[in-house]
Amino acid sequence: MTTPSKVPPKLEVPSEKVAVILVDHGSRRAESNDLLLDVVVAFRANSSWSIVEPAHMELAEPSIATAFGRCAEQGATLVIVFPYFLSPGRHWHEDIPRLAAEAAAAWPKIRHLVTAPLGLHPLMLQVIDQRIAACLSRVAGDSTQCELCSDSTGCNLLP
Repeated sequence: MTTPSKVPPKLEVPSEKVAVILVDHGSRRAESNDLLLDVVVAFRANSSWSIVEPAHMELAEPSIATAFGRCAEQGATLVIVFPYFLSPGRHWHEDIPRLAAEAAAAWPKIRHLVTAPLGLHPLMLQVIDQRIAACLSRVAGDSTQCELCSDSTGCNLLP
């Protein structure tokens, strides 16, 4: 019996070298921008995509254009732009597609695709439940702070 791989098989796109850009909103707060870098490192380690770059829609670097250029320099022929957003909205419908198209204009031989955001994926429900359980465990004194609360006063039970 074989054990299932932790990395799901990727869709093979014939004759394409695929790159993925994970895009968040961007923030003036360094710790918020740093979280995207952590997500990218974790995604690289747990996916089969050979090119994965971070990008911020606004307010911080790297921009979508910078990330797109990095993908192109690594030989990408197809760039997948994944909005690291919980829900669809103006940024997903308008801003990110516009910024991706502007970035792609500098690389006319590279195709690109903007995917749907995270949205209401069934695994998000598990993530929400796990986060709530971890925070309840923290305030009960049964565990230490999670990686998100380590530099803050988060997970404090208020009167």
